[in-house]
Amino acid sequence: MQNLTLTWQSAGGTAVALYGGAYVAARVRKPLLSALLREAGTLLALFALWQLVGHLSVMSTDHALDRASWIHRTELAIGLPDEASWQAAVRPYPVLVRLANYYYAAMHFAVMLAVLLWVFLRHRERYAWVRNTVVITTAVCLLVQFIPVAPPRMLPQNGFVDVAAEYGQSVYGGAVGGVVVADQLSAMPSVHVAWCVLAAVAVIRVSPSPFRWVMVLHPVLTVAVVVVTANHFWADGIVALTILLFAYAVLALAARRRGRTSSVDTDVATDADAGAVRPRRTSSDHSKQVT
Repeated sequence: MQNLTLTWQSAGGTAVALYGGAYVAARVRKPLLSALLREAGTLLALFALWQLVGHLSVMSTDHALDRASWIHRTELAIGLPDEASWQAAVRPYPVLVRLANYYYAAMHFAVMLAVLLWVFLRHRERYAWVRNTVVITTAVCLLVQFIPVAPPRMLPQNGFVDVAAEYGQSVYGGAVGGVVVADQLSAMPSVHVAWCVLAAVAVIRVSPSPFRWVMVLHPVLTVAVVVVTANHFWADGIVALTILLFAYAVLALAARRRGRTSSVDTDVATDADAGAVRPRRTSSDHSKQVT
């Protein structure tokens, strides 16, 4: 299978093209098209940054495997299910393995893009909240990913198998000169998990349809897929969800502060208006009332 994931160069180039299209659309007075192209460009720019961070690191990649082994040992020590056992249960079924590999490669970006497009076109008043959640969550994930951590599939000694490589479906490049390149060492936290939960929450909160709860299947499938393909540990997803909750908290706090500011501004304006129209009482007025 060919690599289904955009490189950071192609994603970045497409983002620039979309921004250019947004500018042209604005000049010819197509505001909806301009906004749509601009938002699509923003999402692709975030995706490009995510891909680029995989090639960068603030720490040596030499200990990325050690960190992954420590995560696995810690998970087992606190009683979390062994991801290797989950993978072993699925490996005898090639169809399931291939479907899991495809889901991991194709659905991550596609579903997030589809949800953002739907909210933008059908529920524009809620779009900023969804978009800002994506931006904050992804930005914090990128910061954490500067510390290289290997995915489980790079730990064969722990019982994991790189099933995507085994089936020729890997979205990652191989080792260069026998050395694992850094773009495969950004497993912590899992942007896959963060985005799938974010997409599901957005649909459930925004859509009035009773069928909106079907969207819960997406994070359930994604978590299962990243585990059985040995691309992420449970911990990668837990950290991602913590970051997502942080993003929600930041946005809620910002909204609360905006609400208080708006309330104060309204009170000040009301007082000012009242002062402008309230007649000023003079001493003669007072004497008239007395008599």
